Amino acid sequence: MKVTSSELVKLAVRILLDAGTNLVDAKAVAGSLVESNLTGHDSHGVRRLVDYVARIRDGRIDPRARPGVDHPRPGTVVVRGNRALGRVAAGVATRELRALTRTHGSGVAVIQDCNHVGRLGEYVGFLAEHDLVALAFGNADPTVAPYGGRERRLGTNPLAWAAPRAADRPPIVVDWATSGVAEGKLAVARDRGERVPEGLVLDADGRPTTDPGDFYAGGALLPFGGHKGYGLSVLIEVVGGLLTGMGIGSLPGYRGGFGTVLVAVDIGSLTPVERFREQAELFCRELAGTPPAKGSGEVLVPGEPEARTRRARSRDGIPMTEETWRELHGLLKAKEATT
Repeated sequence: MKVTSSELVKLAVRILLDAGTNLVDAKAVAGSLVESNLTGHDSHGVRRLVDYVARIRDGRIDPRARPGVDHPRPGTVVVRGNRALGRVAAGVATRELRALTRTHGSGVAVIQDCNHVGRLGEYVGFLAEHDLVALAFGNADPTVAPYGGRERRLGTNPLAWAAPRAADRPPIVVDWATSGVAEGKLAVARDRGERVPEGLVLDADGRPTTDPGDFYAGGALLPFGGHKGYGLSVLIEVVGGLLTGMGIGSLPGYRGGFGTVLVAVDIGSLTPVERFREQAELFCRELAGTPPAKGSGEVLVPGEPEARTRRARSRDGIPMTEETWRELHGLLKAKEATT
């Protein structure tokens, strides 16, 4: 089935309002989730509401909490998430980071007591549109086996970078999990009854598998690129977990959630912005003009697949599995049944 973005936003807002969120935050979170669906990242789209509502009901998310802000030193900002919805805390951190970077030329933001923030590419892409180079990463609950291991010790620990190109073009955005596949994408494949490529999942006995259900039966994800993705994930676990105070997922004292760090540099403080954008655009065109390899249709620049998918889904609707659609409406039914 396919659903329009406006219909999906309305449904998401209703679910969040029923769960106790105020209208402003409900619209922000719903818009962010649907934007992920529009760009083709269904793993970070409205299906996340099932988990969010469950966490609200068990007290891990406080839908009424307001993040606090501290500036311990010039060029740094600490956002106290206070267990608010992660998108709300990350929105505050992104806006604060943009402002202080304008003043100091560069900046770092960390979010404490932070829940799942959604797609990191959203935040770095926003900053890039405002003439910044931006980086974001964070550690999460253990779901990934270390290189050579079979049990969960690391989070999917995503990393996102962004830089602007020409003003009429979407920014260059790279956003990926350090696991071979994001857990959310695995769930989407399971819901669709699909297999996944080899090298992404181990079953509970440590054997390679292509059945996404084996992960949910006690298996583990694997890092991308073998030891390279593993090494990157280790650094994100340490830096994200410890700078934010969230802790390292596989050690005692881990507080759960998402240890989020954002870094930004004001391009204009180092080099002329227009020159940067011009050269970035020329480079992107050089890449796109590369003759395609055998079996490949064309060369795309990071950020372009999402822009194309967004145009298509805005026009044709957002594909939605029947399972996800039932789960979303089930959240409303559960609320209505208790009133």
